[in-house]
Amino acid sequence: MDHFAGLDVSVKETSVCIVDDTGKIVREVKVASEPDALLAVLSNPAYHFKRIGLEAGPLSQWLYSALAEAGLPVVCVETRHMQAVLKAQINKTDRNDARGIAQMMRVGLYRPVHVKTLRSQKLRMLLTHRKLLQSKAIAIENDLRGTLRNFGLKVGMIGTVKFEGRIAPSINPARSIATAEYRAAAMR
Repeated sequence: MDHFAGLDVSVKETSVCIVDDTGKIVREVKVASEPDALLAVLSNPAYHFKRIGLEAGPLSQWLYSALAEAGLPVVCVETRHMQAVLKAQINKTDRNDARGIAQMMRVGLYRPVHVKTLRSQKLRMLLTHRKLLQSKAIAIENDLRGTLRNFGLKVGMIGTVKFEGRIAPSINPARSIATAEYRAAAMR
């Protein structure tokens, strides 16, 4: 007998619903949203899974990778399509969502989403963080230019390699101006 599972993943807990090929609920349980906890439930030899569905979300790539690596037939499902089907429910709870996902897996009413490989995810993360660091460095440079311009010191257009060498001589007069202003304000 084939089995189908639906996983409604939250940050702390995941609701799991397992149904047989007739749609009868075989097991419902709530476990921690960790691969080991899910594998403890899903790798039971009593179940012969045809499909295990989970909704695309923040933890789905991590959980998908672990379940697929364990040899389980996991499918990551498009969020909008899943919500459109599940919003017809009267009681919207994690448990009922897991039931709905399991039934969707059973009847084949889902749109799969491509889950990127771990290597691809890491590369994307590095590129995103590199872009963030570059934008922060440019923002700091522009802030320094603006601050020095208040004291009549113009840095001008320069590349990132020469920025420190060009700005260091400008800082000494600015430092003395700022220090003199600070002392004058403290004496008042």
